[in-house]
Amino acid sequence: MLIFKRICDFLFAFIALILLLPFFLIIAILIKADSRGPVFFKYERIGKNGKPFYPFKFRTMVQGAINKGLGYTVADNDERITKLGMFLRKWGIDEFPQLINVLKGEMSLVGPRPTLRYQVESYNDFEKKRLLVLPGLAGWALIHGRNSLSWKERIEYDIWYVEHWSLWLDAKIIFKTFYLIFIKQEGVYGKSGMNDPFK
Repeated sequence: MLIFKRICDFLFAFIALILLLPFFLIIAILIKADSRGPVFFKYERIGKNGKPFYPFKFRTMVQGAINKGLGYTVADNDERITKLGMFLRKWGIDEFPQLINVLKGEMSLVGPRPTLRYQVESYNDFEKKRLLVLPGLAGWALIHGRNSLSWKERIEYDIWYVEHWSLWLDAKIIFKTFYLIFIKQEGVYGKSGMNDPFK
């Protein structure tokens, strides 16, 4: 079953990247016109079995934003977010380049969201179960509240997914992710308008 999941991931990512290439080029031009800095933002994340990798995202903040303001935490009125970045974040478009990581086998279409090293270093044995599968573009925690959830809740949802994974569950998550992002547009930021810092 896991082999079939990988085949589905590869085929979907390959086809999607071909179809989205013109759209990606337009977004890249707009990002360069909107603010100084690279088109993509890449920062180390920890994937399956603790292996580090660099997921691709369209840059939505000013260059060097991680060393300014709230650091890893992001707010809905964050001055570091560019004008175009607000739009990209609202519609989840900034995450689309992670299809490249899916194609490379570093991510899956569905799984826990990629994790930062400092977070993993504080995991207990229960929380480490989150690393038993590939991180995903969509996830069980995402469709249950996204960033409006506390980190404790997110991790509990992610581990439930790890323990109950099935292809049917993946299909359900993908469908609900489209609904959450493109229809409801909820959970981009925390309940207070700011994403909760990890622990």
